[in-house]
Amino acid sequence: MTSAGDPPVDLALALEHGLTEEEWHQIVRILGREPSFPELGIFAVMWSEHCSYKSSKKHLKTLASEGEPVLHGPGENAGVVAIGDGLAVAFKIESHNHPSYIEPRQGAATGVGGILRDIFTMGARPLASLDSLRFGPLEDPKHRHLLAGVVEGIGSYGNSVGVATVGGETQFHECYRGNILVNAFNLGVVETDRIFLASAAGLDNPVIYAGAKTGRDGIHGASMASAEFDDSSEEKRPTVQVGDPFTEKCLIEACLELMQTDAVVGIQDMGAAGLTCSSFEMASNAGTGIEMDLDRVPQRAEGMTPYELLLSESQERMLLVAKAGREQEVCDIFARWDLDAAVVGRVTGDGRMRVRCHGETVVDIPVDPVAASSPELDRPTAEPPELRERQKLDLAALAPEEDLTGALEALLDSPDGGSKAWLYRQYDQLVQGNTLIGPGGDAALVRIKREDGSVTDKAVAMAVDCNPRWCVLDPYAGAVAAVAEAARNVACTGARPLALTNCLNFGNPEKPEIMWQFVEAVRGLGDAARALGTPVVSGNVSFYNETDGRPIHPTPVVGMVGLLEPWSRFAVAHFREEGRQVVLLGETREELGASAWLALRRGLEAGAPPAVDLEAEVALQRLLARGVAEGWIETAHDVSTGGLALALAECCFSDPGGTRVGAQLELADPIRPDALLFGESPGRVVAAGAHADELLAAAAEEGVPARRLGTTGGDRLCIGRAGGSTWIDVPVARLHELWARAIPRRLEAA
Repeated sequence: MTSAGDPPVDLALALEHGLTEEEWHQIVRILGREPSFPELGIFAVMWSEHCSYKSSKKHLKTLASEGEPVLHGPGENAGVVAIGDGLAVAFKIESHNHPSYIEPRQGAATGVGGILRDIFTMGARPLASLDSLRFGPLEDPKHRHLLAGVVEGIGSYGNSVGVATVGGETQFHECYRGNILVNAFNLGVVETDRIFLASAAGLDNPVIYAGAKTGRDGIHGASMASAEFDDSSEEKRPTVQVGDPFTEKCLIEACLELMQTDAVVGIQDMGAAGLTCSSFEMASNAGTGIEMDLDRVPQRAEGMTPYELLLSESQERMLLVAKAGREQEVCDIFARWDLDAAVVGRVTGDGRMRVRCHGETVVDIPVDPVAASSPELDRPTAEPPELRERQKLDLAALAPEEDLTGALEALLDSPDGGSKAWLYRQYDQLVQGNTLIGPGGDAALVRIKREDGSVTDKAVAMAVDCNPRWCVLDPYAGAVAAVAEAARNVACTGARPLALTNCLNFGNPEKPEIMWQFVEAVRGLGDAARALGTPVVSGNVSFYNETDGRPIHPTPVVGMVGLLEPWSRFAVAHFREEGRQVVLLGETREELGASAWLALRRGLEAGAPPAVDLEAEVALQRLLARGVAEGWIETAHDVSTGGLALALAECCFSDPGGTRVGAQLELADPIRPDALLFGESPGRVVAAGAHADELLAAAAEEGVPARRLGTTGGDRLCIGRAGGSTWIDVPVARLHELWARAIPRRLEAA
C-alpha cells in the first residue's frame, strides 16, 4: 500500500511522529505488517496524548459522571443535562493552548469555532460562550501581543458567528510566559428528543462529508498539542488552523435544519485529527467499519496526498451518517447554505477502516485498536520534593501589613485584581438577546428560549474558575476549591448548580512530579463534584504545557452550569443602591497562605491553601438560592482571590458606566487585620438587600455563619474594626479608577 512519493515507513519515522518504540511494535503486531505512510499518520494522531488521553484516562474514569439531570456524559462531543420541560443544555470546555501561543488570533478563533461545533453536533443551538485565559506578565511585549491577538480572535469569531461571549476569567503569571492557556467554553440548548450522537450505525448507510473544503492547514495539530514547546515553536505556524466564522454560521444553520428531519443517523465534528478522528470515533462508537474514497472529499488545495487529506484539521467541517436513500436531501440542505456536501463512503459491518485514493487502497486497518483500545498508560507519580517546604508559612513571623489602604489599591491595580473590561468590551455580549448578566459578574446568566424562539421561565448560570497559585501549592486542595468556587459563583445569581465540565491544563506527564499534580487534582475534582452533587459530564485534558522544561502551574479549570427558574428574580455582584444592609455569609479564618496579597505585597507563593468545607458550601448554596428567591438578597458576591477587602471594593461599582455606591462597614473578627481583609478563606459571600433580619434567620436555620457588616451609601468605602479604628477610607471613584485602568495603563505604557 505504498504510494508514490511517500517516505519509507520504519521505526525512525514512527519516532518522528511522536510514537514510542513500544507503540511501533504494537502497531506492527496489530496489522501483521508495517503500516503504510497514511496508516502511520493515523496511529500517530489517534494515539497522541491529545486524542487518546493515554496518560489520563485511567484517572478520569474515577470522576462521577452520572446523576439525575445527566442525559449524556463523557465520551460524546459535549455533556448534556436536562433542565425540565423537555429541554436540556449541552456544554463543554476545550483547550487551544499551543496554537494560540504560536498564532494568537487564529489559534483563539479556531478554539471558539471548535467548541461551537462540539455543541451543535449534539443538536443544540450554541447560546453563550465563556473563556478562561492565562498569560505571562504584561510587562513582556510578547504577552501584550498575545493578549491582543487572543482577544481579537475570540471576539472576531464569536461576534461574526452570532454567539454571545458572556463571561470568563483572565489571569497573568510568570509561569505562563512560555505557554499561555486559551480554554473555550460554550453552552447550547436542545430539546431532549432531538439529541444527536457520534455514531456510524446502519450497514450500507452513506457517510457524508459536509462544510468547508479540505486544505493543508492544521496538519499535525493534534501532534503539536502532545509535545513540549522549545525554541523552535515559532516554526510550527503551519500546524495552526485557519477559521472562517461566516462559514461556521452557515454550517450551524444547515446542521440544525438537517436535524429537524429524520435523515441523520450520526454526526461528528472534524476537529483534532480531522477526517481520521471523526471517522474512527463514529465507527468505534457503533461497532462498525467504514469504506471511504478520498477522491470524493471536497478539496481546496491541489495535489493533496492521502496522508494530508486524512490528517488535515481544516475548520468548519462535519462528517455524518445518513439514512440510505436520503443522500440527495442531505446534500440539498447544505447546498442551500452554500456549503459543500459529498458522499465519501459507506458504513460496513466488519469493524475495519478501508480508505481508497485514485483507485488504490491506502488504509486497511481495524477500527477498535486505533480508537477504543488505544494505549492506556500508568505513569509513575512523585510528590515534588520541595512542596512540603513551600507549604510552610509562619504567620507570627510574617510582617503585618502596615498600609492596608495601599494594599487594597495595589490589588485593584494589578492585572489579576483589576477590571477585565478591556477584553470583554471587544466581545458581543448581547447577540440573540438572552443575556441577563454578562461579563464582570460572578457568573453569567442567560435566558433559555426554545428553537422556535418562544421564551421559557428558565435561565442558565455559568462560570469558569481556577486558582493556579493554590493548585501549585496543593493540587488536591486547589482542585476542590475550583469546583467549590465555580459552584458558589453560579449560586450567587440564585441558580442551583447542576453539573460541570473541566479543562485540565498541566505540564509534561512523563515527569512524575507533573503526573502527581494531575492525579491529585483529579482526585480533588472527583471528591468535590460528588460532595456538591455536580457530576462531571464533559471535559478535556491538555498536557505538555511547558517550554524548555519550565511547566505552567497546574491549572484545572472548572466550568459550572446551574439552573434558575423563574429567571425574573436574580442577584448581581454589585451594590444596586444606597440604604441596603450588608451581610457576610461564611466564616473568616486567620490565614494568608497562597493568597494574592502574600504574592503581591511580600513576593511569596507559599503556605498551604485554605481548606474548603464542602458541607458548608452545600448549605451556603441552599441559602443563596432561598435568599434570592425570597427577595432577601439583591447583591451576592463571592469572596475569593484578594480576600474580603477586594470583594467589598468590587461590590461598590459595576462596569461599564454603571452604579457607584459606597459603604460603611465594620468587622468584628478578632484576628490580624491583614488576614481579615486579604485572607482568602473560601465559602464566603458578601450579600446585600433590604431584609437582613430574614436573611440572618435563614442563615441560622441552614447553619451558615452570618453577620452584619454595615450599610451601603455615600461615595466612599469605609472599613474598620467594630468599635475601633478605621483601616480603609477611600473614595469609590479612586478605587474604580485604579481597577478600571489596571490593564489599559499597562498596554498604553508599551
